[in-house]
Amino acid sequence: MFRVLHTSDLHLGKPFGRFGGDLPALLREARYQALGRLAEAARAGGAQAIVLAGDTFDAETPAPATLRHALQAIAEADDLSWVILPGNHDSLAASDLWRRIAAERPANLHVALDPAPVALGGAVVLPAPCTARRPGRDLTGALDAETDPGLPRIGLAHGAVTDFSEEGDPALIPPDRAERSGLDYLALGDWHGQMRIGPRTWYSGTPEADSFKHDGAAAALLVGIAGPGAVPEITPVATGAYDWRAVALELLPGEDGAARLAAALPPAGRRRMTLLRLRASGRLSLAARGALEAAIGAARDDFGWFEADLSALGLERAVEDLDDIDRAGALRRAAEDLWDEAGNPALSAEDREVARAALARLYALATEQA
Repeated sequence: MFRVLHTSDLHLGKPFGRFGGDLPALLREARYQALGRLAEAARAGGAQAIVLAGDTFDAETPAPATLRHALQAIAEADDLSWVILPGNHDSLAASDLWRRIAAERPANLHVALDPAPVALGGAVVLPAPCTARRPGRDLTGALDAETDPGLPRIGLAHGAVTDFSEEGDPALIPPDRAERSGLDYLALGDWHGQMRIGPRTWYSGTPEADSFKHDGAAAALLVGIAGPGAVPEITPVATGAYDWRAVALELLPGEDGAARLAAALPPAGRRRMTLLRLRASGRLSLAARGALEAAIGAARDDFGWFEADLSALGLERAVEDLDDIDRAGALRRAAEDLWDEAGNPALSAEDREVARAALARLYALATEQA
């Protein structure tokens, strides 16, 4: 059986400008380290080669160090063959990038700059490199090329198979391209999460997560092909260092929001390597919201990054909550005014959230001093 590790969308050099502090540098470094983890996964799975289905680099003009570090990592894994395909972020239009790669590439790296088949010993790879960021046409017709009938045929392409616009996209890859072109397996890139299109066609997803869009841990695909015509065996292999986790809490009056949060958080040992985005909605009493905010504050520093959005979390009006602040006087009147503003549909969502947050803070201060 011929085995290959399929990956894509590494986006080396991605800036991660939305984050502050040291985190952007740490996330960029994790993407470099993913090359080594891919090599380890390939060896552990008995793969002879690794195919990168486009967007290995985030931009057409990566920094010299970005390119050099990538080529060094590939050269260190010289027991494996690597095939790299231009994607839409690093298309053939980036002529200087590919000139530099061609000049500096290690002997175990095959650079698929044209549709010519690439022999890997036990199989042949048929590439469809992206000619431009938006090529405007389906490039995978080149995968029809004739090859040795005794070797499995592995297609390598980058692009979408689904179009959500009304106009249609002539660049779409046909979902049945593997069957049309007689491929044993079609390795796709572009979508950053793993997706099965058919028994012979998969998106591998990025080996190192870069957004909250996709569920599940970042991984590559170990593909085993027994021979020409055989349906491939597909095994996801975890490769990610950082987890990007989106947590949504729909809360009802009377629920313990802090307990719900604790149940949704990853184990303590994984938190430093987790970026977490919390969105809470529903309704809670002031006391319950205060307990939830206290739980968020206690957990926040455990994570590589933690964002909590409570703007959709409404307040359940309870007289006892106002009584906990004050039973009369100016403080009570201020609390009642904030409560009215927090539930006033004539105000903007932002202003209502400011009022809710101010009321929760007032409640916390009052109960701390009680």
